[in-house]
This record gives sequence, structure tokens and C-alpha cells, in this order.
Amino acid sequence: MTADIRGKNWGKASVFNRDRKPMFGNGLITIEGDDWVRHRHIITPAFSPANLKAMASVMAESAAGMVRRWGEMINSGDGEAEIDVEKEMIRTAGEIIARSSFGISYDNGKQVLEKLRSLQITLFKSNRRFVGVPFGKFLNPVQARRAKNLGKEIDRLLYKIIEDRRAGAGGPPAAGKDLLGLLVAPENQKTALTTAELVDECKTFFFGGHETTALALSWTLLMLAVHPDWQVQLREEIAHVIGDSEVIDATMVSGLKKMGCVMNEVLRLYCPAPNVQRQARHDIKVGDLVIPDGTNIWIDVVSMHHDRDLWGEDVHEFKPERFENDILYGGCNHKMGFLPFGFGGRMCIGRNLTNLEYRVVLTSILSKFSFSLSPKYRHSPSIMLSLRPQLGLPLVFRPLV
Repeated sequence: MTADIRGKNWGKASVFNRDRKPMFGNGLITIEGDDWVRHRHIITPAFSPANLKAMASVMAESAAGMVRRWGEMINSGDGEAEIDVEKEMIRTAGEIIARSSFGISYDNGKQVLEKLRSLQITLFKSNRRFVGVPFGKFLNPVQARRAKNLGKEIDRLLYKIIEDRRAGAGGPPAAGKDLLGLLVAPENQKTALTTAELVDECKTFFFGGHETTALALSWTLLMLAVHPDWQVQLREEIAHVIGDSEVIDATMVSGLKKMGCVMNEVLRLYCPAPNVQRQARHDIKVGDLVIPDGTNIWIDVVSMHHDRDLWGEDVHEFKPERFENDILYGGCNHKMGFLPFGFGGRMCIGRNLTNLEYRVVLTSILSKFSFSLSPKYRHSPSIMLSLRPQLGLPLVFRPLV
């Protein structure tokens, strides 16, 4: 038995891997050991500062297209328009991940994204009561079979995207600095991913690459609609840092410090990844408690982010200023109390991509519109792998005067 609770004594929870296999397969989220090291080594360069900087132009173009579309909706109405921002953020983030990471148009990636969303809902319906139950899939066979079939359909779509990229190079794997280019043409061919591994990584990043950012932006727009004073503060910061520039780039948005505080506070209140799973690899002693080898642990991140003992009596309030002098922890009483992107060596590889995309898209919106809560909005956060507004998120937009 050991009293050591370091990361090496914990692994990925087998229950999570089993129940989410149609969604993630053997991708970076689920694999461990040498395979994880190999995958991570190949994927990491896609998120280098230079590559992220290049992605910023694609993000700005997609955000500009969204803003134009919203402007047309407002002009066709009475000077305002009700918009379901969750749907819009999912669409825009999907377009960005398709173009920047896979080199394809939104229309070509749309089928994958739609089927991934259907699979997400199906997995939630089939597993929400039976997570960890042996042979749980047999207790809801219709949904389990639908999830399996959706997983196979997604595999076929991604296989075609991969083969099209390979064929585009005239035979050998295509060179490229986007995610798919690096996956199909790693510099060290001895560590190259198999086609099945490529498909699983594409599934992982198609889903994770747009879902986290889209939800962070959706919940942010809700908070800013409820707290319009923060809309004003962020517009003032944008005017000071970016000014009248028509081009929004990575260097500019990195200076938006208040926006970073708002993002962290939203990720605290509405963490897109609501729980983290680990499994004990040995008998582990924590104080007087013994955690047996093989125990699956579910860390409730949402509850931890709303714990008064960690955050104080104002824990349920929207207060981005808590991060102004402590951008990493927001004044939390424990350094592991704020986990929007996980922790340790397996912290989300795409966190810098999310940070950049969030700032580019939110800057584009705040520079053109003011917005308020729609009377039709009903607050109903729901955990479906991620934390989503179950009944949509309608806001009323107006052009800035």
C-alpha cells in the first residue's frame, strides 16, 4: 500500500473508456502509456504558437461571416433579432475546426459534426443511469445499438476525409502543418499512426476542438447578457487594445486581460467538461482512507467550482475580477480547485486553441452588437458529456450605435 497520490498511481477510468468508445475510440483522451506518448508527440506541433497564430486568420474570417449573418437578420427585422447563440456558436466553432485543423470546408465537415452531436445525445440517453454498471449497454439495447452504428458512420466519413488528404499529395501522405496534415505525415514514420488510430484522433478533435469553445462562448454571452456592465468593460478594453484595426490577430487578442478573466469565471461557473475520471492503479492511502486498486474515481468539477470552502461566500456570483490578480486560480483556496482543462500531464492539449478562438470570436461579437436575455430563455444546464443549455440559449441582439 502507498500513501503517494501522485499521478503515476492513477490511470484513465476503464468505465469511461468503455462507455465512450463510440465517441472517442482509442484517441488521445482514452489511451495511456507508450501509445499516449506517441500520439501526443505527433499531435503537439499542431498547437505550436506559430500554428495557432496562423489559425487566427481563419477564426477571424469565420467570425466575420457569422457577424454579417447576424447583421442581416437584424436588418430584416425591427432593428433587433432573437438568436439562439448555442446553435450559432456550435456552427461557427465547427467551421473553424474543420477549416483550421482539417483543411476542409464547413459543408464537408458538417455531416461529421451533426453525427457527433447525435452520438453525444444518444450516449447520454443510454448511459446516464448505467455508468459503471456491468453490461450496462444491454439494459438499454436500442440506444446502445444506435450509438454503435453512429460511431461506424462517423468512422466512414472520417476515413474518406483522411484518404482524400492523402490522395491530394499525389500518393505519399500529404505534408502540412494543420492537425490532419501532421497526423497523416509525421516526420518520424516509425511512430506513424495507423488508419484506425487516425480516425479515432480525428473523432476526438472534431468533437473536442469545437465543443469546448462553443460552450464557453455560449455561456459567456449569457453571463454578459445578464451583466451588461461587463459588456461595456470588455468593449472599452477592445477599443484600447485593438482600436479600429480591421484585422484581429493572435498578438492583439493576447492583450485582452479582462476578457481572460471573464473566460476563466465562465469556465468556473459553467465548466464544459463537468467531470474528470481516474482509476487507482494501486491501493492508495489518503489520510485514514484506503482507495482499493482498480477503483474508478469521478471528480465532480462542477461541484468543486461551486464549493464555498474553496471560493468563498460569493461562489455562485459572476465576478471575473476574482481572476484579475490571480489568473491561474482566481483566489481559490486550493491550487487544484480550478480545473477547466483537466490537470497534470494530461491537461487538454487544445487549451491554447480554445483561449485564442474564444477571444477572436467574442471580440468580433462585442465590436458589432449589444445583447440582452430573451424572454423565451429558460435556464436548464444539462450534462450530456459536456455541460450544455438543454433548452437552447436565445438572446436578443441589437447593433451598436
